[in-house]
Amino acid sequence: MTKQFTNNFVVINLYKKPSIKSEVVTQMLYGDSFSILKKNRKWLKIKIKEDGYKGYIKNNNFPKLIKSTHKVNVLKSSVYKLPNKKMKINEIPFGSKIRILDSKKTFFKFSKGWISKKDVKPISYKEKNLFKKISIFKNIKYKWGGKSFKGIDCSGLIQVFFNFNNKFCPRDAKDQVKFFKKNVKLEDIRRNDIIFWKGHVALALSDKKLIHAYGPLKKTVIMDINKTIHKIKKTANLNVIGIKRI
Repeated sequence: MTKQFTNNFVVINLYKKPSIKSEVVTQMLYGDSFSILKKNRKWLKIKIKEDGYKGYIKNNNFPKLIKSTHKVNVLKSSVYKLPNKKMKINEIPFGSKIRILDSKKTFFKFSKGWISKKDVKPISYKEKNLFKKISIFKNIKYKWGGKSFKGIDCSGLIQVFFNFNNKFCPRDAKDQVKFFKKNVKLEDIRRNDIIFWKGHVALALSDKKLIHAYGPLKKTVIMDINKTIHKIKKTANLNVIGIKRI
């Protein structure tokens, strides 16, 4: 069996090539797991366990697979040095997976410090509405390859909610449009339907509104569905290639 390791950095970039000047193709959140395909002194070629994505990360001293007990269910959770809010030392993003080591009053301890109990859910927890919390990303800046409050891209915004709910979802829009099989027509669109263009994806919040991490506006925005379809056609000459129901 291939040896698995766990990312113990808040967010880590996965590069297309072994160079920080290379394209960032995706990110791993804290607690994501991976196997090593190839390594040298500076770089590891890896495969992410959650979605099978391959790329390069800097060679660091990563721990062997850690069995997570909880996951972060807020946009960003503050990490404190002690079980109180006096000394904040870090923040970890939505969807990060942690292993609880200790508990004191309203705090859990994990390897990076102490975290508020209200910011996490058990690892097995699932939302009935998969995208219930998606609006927490409103106004988060657009970042190619991003998956967190520090920056997110259109397909990352979709994927993090599947991952949070312990479901598989491909990383890129071109693979997501093939993965989801149930097609719907624009006139039948409803909440949680996923709208695809070539290289872009958005989520319907209702039959009128959508949310997407939108490069031209450099942030995650809520927009009118019909106006967005018209705008993308006008500015990028792209038509909708699929609307999928999950």
